[in-house]
Amino acid sequence: MKKTAKFAITSLAAGVALAAISSTAHAQQEWTMTTTWPDNLDLIKIDQHWVELVNQLAGDELQINFRAGGTLMPGTEVFDATETGAIQASGDWPGYWAGRSPAFSPLATTTSLFNGVDYLNWIQQWGGWDLYQEVYGNYNMVYLPYGITNNESGFMGNTPIESIADLEGKRLRLSGRDQGRVLEELGGSQVTLAGGEVYQAIERGVIDAGEFSTPGVDYNAGFSEVADYWSTPGWHQSASVFGVMINKDAWDELSEETQETLKIAADATMAWSLAWSERQSTEATVKFQEDGVEISTLSSEDLATIQDATNEVILRGACEDPMHAKVYHSMISYMEHYANWRDITVPFNMSRSIDNLPSLEEIEACM
Repeated sequence: MKKTAKFAITSLAAGVALAAISSTAHAQQEWTMTTTWPDNLDLIKIDQHWVELVNQLAGDELQINFRAGGTLMPGTEVFDATETGAIQASGDWPGYWAGRSPAFSPLATTTSLFNGVDYLNWIQQWGGWDLYQEVYGNYNMVYLPYGITNNESGFMGNTPIESIADLEGKRLRLSGRDQGRVLEELGGSQVTLAGGEVYQAIERGVIDAGEFSTPGVDYNAGFSEVADYWSTPGWHQSASVFGVMINKDAWDELSEETQETLKIAADATMAWSLAWSERQSTEATVKFQEDGVEISTLSSEDLATIQDATNEVILRGACEDPMHAKVYHSMISYMEHYANWRDITVPFNMSRSIDNLPSLEEIEACM
């Protein structure tokens, strides 16, 4: 046998041996993961999509045993369970934890600011990803944003809301600290209810109108059965982000390759979620109309008033909490920077064009 052939066979054997050693060094781990969403709400599909990708791509080292929200513990307890390591991971919407830190609110959604592509841009290229790590890192967690939905449906109920004047004195189910503050500025009052309670609250007249998620999620939750009126656009949550909280100790036990695989699965799920949600929203809008739900849209003047109220709430929150200020400073800096390209591409641009943004200087004074 020629020397070159012997060398090739020897190298191949060494490679096989090295692969075996590497495989032994990173034996398969099993994680328990749950979510804030029960299996009757479509948002759970975002969590499931990521888990399925991870189990396919990282199956030699990691398998995730996923349980629907409420099957292991109440959805309100998943944060503590992940922080302490009682479970390794949990899907969430960051806004649910705003009571722990106001910074969680803009990490989840914004009132009259970002759309879905803005969140995608900001997370991937303008520093957003690092801010998720900083905020969740204070609670012994790594965070992988893996879901984006564009603006939510708006308010549905049995009382027409055709202008912001119609919000005066109304009781509306609304999620989010900043969102509630803006609503109060507009004359309404926030009612806090779990997502699964909104249907009955509309049906029984406990609230004048309510919101939960995108049209696709809301239709499948049965809202067309109990609501006659739908007020658009969903200014209260102009886009939303979802992701997975991972216990830092569990994360550190993974190889760097597997950590990267989980990030790749998150990026892929994020792109999928935006397109999936928009398709669902389109089909559901048609169904709402076929079911006889009357749709109204706020005027541009009303939306400008909402923007003014939003700016005031952002500045107020910034001076209450430095981390809250830091997140919004990053977001508004992105909007101003991206405008250099975005605004010369109209009507083919991919972001909201806003002339009236909160003052960066005033936010910086509170940081």
